[in-house]
Amino acid sequence: MKPKVHAVLFDLDGTFADTAPDLAAALNHVRATRDLAPLPLEILRPQASHGSVGLLKVGMNITPDSPDFTGLREIFLQHYAENIFVQTRLFDGMAELINQLDAREIVWGIVTNKPHRFTVPLMQALGYATRAGCLISGDTCANAKPHPEPMQLACATIKIPAENCLYLGDDQRDMQAANAVNMRGIIANYGYVSEECSVANWQAFGSVNTPLDLLDFLQ
Repeated sequence: MKPKVHAVLFDLDGTFADTAPDLAAALNHVRATRDLAPLPLEILRPQASHGSVGLLKVGMNITPDSPDFTGLREIFLQHYAENIFVQTRLFDGMAELINQLDAREIVWGIVTNKPHRFTVPLMQALGYATRAGCLISGDTCANAKPHPEPMQLACATIKIPAENCLYLGDDQRDMQAANAVNMRGIIANYGYVSEECSVANWQAFGSVNTPLDLLDFLQ
């Protein structure tokens, strides 16, 4: 018999909210500083879950080892900080899912690799910062996902064991982090899961095509 679900934890980018348009705009701002034409959202969208590193790799062909990386990343982050809530929205069905969780008295929270300086303002802009049971960012702990430490802190914060939690995410590291603490990981197929991903190898407990599909796992 599966343990009863008392909490649901969410990744942020590509799971809780569709942040790709504003992240892509920040990347295209960086490209504009080098007189490069903007890239279409459909090319950048699959990299949105990988933050500035993934987007700069695709959009500028640089890695953290590149001489220009630090400077271009700062341009990216500054633009994003000033334009964090222009086109970003909750995924369709997410608001209804959160209302259902609240109605059922199921605790929910955020565990993301997004830095604290962006996580809190974005959740505030979305109107969910004070409703979340926890807001664990990429720099809240010494280690970020796929390390288990953020998941462990989330469970300690909401005072619910990992086996009684679900974790919804759209990246393999989300499933790795969940599995590391014996938490049931669910893949958000509607998120930034690229066609190249071999999700069958992610060792997930299940997957959903819309946020509301998660209700099927609460039975």
